[in-house]
Amino acid sequence: MPLNLPIALTWLRIAMIPLIVALFYIPADWISVPVRDAVAALAFIIAALTDWFDGWLARRWNQTSAFGAFLDPVADKLMVCAALLILLDLSRVDSFIALIIIGREITISALREWMAKIGASGSVAVHRLGKFKTAAQMIAIPCLLYWQPLYSIPVRWVGEVLIVIAAILTVWSMCYYLQRAWPEIRNRSGASR
Repeated sequence: MPLNLPIALTWLRIAMIPLIVALFYIPADWISVPVRDAVAALAFIIAALTDWFDGWLARRWNQTSAFGAFLDPVADKLMVCAALLILLDLSRVDSFIALIIIGREITISALREWMAKIGASGSVAVHRLGKFKTAAQMIAIPCLLYWQPLYSIPVRWVGEVLIVIAAILTVWSMCYYLQRAWPEIRNRSGASR
């Protein structure tokens, strides 16, 4: 397993997940809810920034690897799913939205794995639609974790709007990837009869 700064940042992102979750198990008399929410939102933002930074460093320093290409999306999905489960528990995100986003992550991960196995991974390569979905999620989630107004910005409202946009983009991007993979799915299912 290669170890370089981009991969170390990815591992850091994974390590931050239990720390963010643990914040919500600290008794309320140890830390106030607004402080807890602010720390969780800040930790999520830092983790999200490492996602951008590790990819940028890996490309810039020519330190891309098969292991890094595997670990990076796993870290992203774990981070988003853990945050959505926290928000679901806090009743800050609708269960239908959480199901859409988590279900899409599982579906597309399985689709990409299968497409790679049959040598057609280029059909489901990351598309800008998926990047817009990720950007909307990565802004919405810390807003929903923070929840309170920041100066005069209605952070909660921004998060609620963006998570709905993220859910719409999630369905749209899933349909896009499935449409791209459909010829292979059809050919392979016809060949197995």
